[in-house]
Amino acid sequence: MFNGDWFVDTTSMSDTSVIICVAVALILGIIVSIAYMYATPIYTKNFAVTLALLPVIVQAVLVMVNGNIGTSVAVLGIFSLVRFRSVPGSSKEITAVFLTTAIGLAIGMGFIGYAIMMTVIVGLMFVMLSKFSFGEKLTKDRMLKIVIPENLDYTDIFNDIFDKYLKSAKRERVKTVNMGTMFEITYHVSFKNIKDEKKMIDEIRCRNGNLTVSCGRLHSTGEEL
Repeated sequence: MFNGDWFVDTTSMSDTSVIICVAVALILGIIVSIAYMYATPIYTKNFAVTLALLPVIVQAVLVMVNGNIGTSVAVLGIFSLVRFRSVPGSSKEITAVFLTTAIGLAIGMGFIGYAIMMTVIVGLMFVMLSKFSFGEKLTKDRMLKIVIPENLDYTDIFNDIFDKYLKSAKRERVKTVNMGTMFEITYHVSFKNIKDEKKMIDEIRCRNGNLTVSCGRLHSTGEEL
C-alpha cells in the first residue's frame, strides 16, 4: 500500500498498486523519451519508443523476481546486450537508457516518489545541458576539402590564400576523384577570424575553377563513452 512517502511494498502488491506502478512507469518513460527527442536533433522512432517502454519492462521484471534487485539486474543485463551488441550507442543514448533503467528499478522497488523526482531533475538537466553550450569546445578549427583539376599542382597553389585567412593549414590527405581526372585535398585549418570563411572559399573557387569546396567542423571521435 502507499504511505505518505510514496512507497509501495512490491513484495505483496495489490492489483491496484500494480496498475499504478505500471502507469507511473509508462508516464515517466514517455517524459524521458520526449526530453530526449527535444534535446537531440537526430533520433530514431524505434529508440524513442524504447525509452518510453523501458521503465515499464524494468519494473515488471523487478516485480516478477519479488524485489530481488540482484536477480533483476542480472536478467536486465542480459537484455541490454541485445541493444549494444552490434551498434555502439552514443553517450546521450547510453545516458537515456541508464536513466530509464534507473526509473524502472526505483518503481519496481516501490520508490515511486523518488522515481518522479529523478525523472524531473535529471530530465530537466539533460535538456538544459544539451541545449546550451555546456561542454562545447569553442574552436576555429575546420576541415577543408578542395577539388582541383589534375593539371594543377596542389603543393602550394593555395598558400597565399591560406596565409591571408588562416593561422595554420595542414594537408591531411590527397586522393583522386572522378575517375582520376581530379584531386580532392583535405586540410586541417585554423582561421584567424571565423567570419572570413566565405571570403576564403570565394577566393579558392576562383582558383580551382569553381569546383567543389567544402568547409565543416572537425569530426568528433569522443561521442562514445
